[in-house]
Amino acid sequence: MIATTPFYTRLAHVLICMICLFYLAIIGQTILAPLLFALLFSLLLLPMADWLEQRLRFKRSLSSIVVLMSLIVVISGLVSLLLNQLGALTEDIPAFKQQLLTATSQIQDWVSNTFHIDNSQQRAYIDTAANDALSTGTTLLGHTLLSVSSLMLFLVFTFLYTFFILLYRKLLLRFIVSLFKEEHSVVVYDAIGQIRYIVKKYIAGLFTQMLIVTILTCCAFEIIGIKYAFLLGLLTGTFNVIPYIGIFSALLLSCLITFATMGNTEVLFVLLSVTLIHLVDGNYIMPKVVGSKVRINTFAALIGLVIGELVWGIKGMFLSIPILAICKIIFDRVEGLRPWGII
Repeated sequence: MIATTPFYTRLAHVLICMICLFYLAIIGQTILAPLLFALLFSLLLLPMADWLEQRLRFKRSLSSIVVLMSLIVVISGLVSLLLNQLGALTEDIPAFKQQLLTATSQIQDWVSNTFHIDNSQQRAYIDTAANDALSTGTTLLGHTLLSVSSLMLFLVFTFLYTFFILLYRKLLLRFIVSLFKEEHSVVVYDAIGQIRYIVKKYIAGLFTQMLIVTILTCCAFEIIGIKYAFLLGLLTGTFNVIPYIGIFSALLLSCLITFATMGNTEVLFVLLSVTLIHLVDGNYIMPKVVGSKVRINTFAALIGLVIGELVWGIKGMFLSIPILAICKIIFDRVEGLRPWGII
């Protein structure tokens, strides 16, 4: 009789492997995070590169440069558009201060009448908090500049990795196939093909969803009469890329800016409109555009988001769903891992 490995031994092996993978992901974030983003961008740009090589007879290096420059132009356009809108927003900072001072005065009166705390005590507490915030302002500015420089370095490495993955994609494919026995080559090619198809469709669907939500939000805010309708609509569509969490962050930001520039009635309309758009997105747009591409249940997606945020922060939240989709494709094709594919 063939001895089988006890369940607790197999469970220990799985747990040790998971701990090692998470540890390697944490210490290797500088290399792995831009590499994974580059892989996703490469899968998205691959059809365009193939079309340039087959139809226009471009060399692989030239096609890789052309599609990468197209991606950089699109991202740069979105960033410049967002910065222009934010520049217009900074002109209303005095109005923001006045509105916040009025709201603070009203809140102080309410606290004084409700909890019988003198306004002078409240002002003393606020002044202390403001002084503490001011004392840490230099540190906060330094961290901000460091974050901006880190983001620029991250983008540079992501674009470089994208170029080289597109350039050496045939070599990388042969390398992956050669890692397995020859009798498994059919399964390996099938898994790679499915990963390419699913990830490409998922990213394309995600951008389509972002565009639809942005248009709906901009139209709703224009109808309401919000001052920065385009900026808030663009932020809502962009934040919506992060499942479950992004829409609530966008809603909070939209309500704060609307409260500072408009009034309480407009804030209520913003709350209702964003909630309605989220319901339409969750029940129709997401299932039709994105949900049909990646079959992952909500429970697993939520756990993936939490783990991604713990490991890599915001970048991990963006990458969690595509990584789960890739893992599911692999799990479904490996006999010992099929139970993980089910969950």
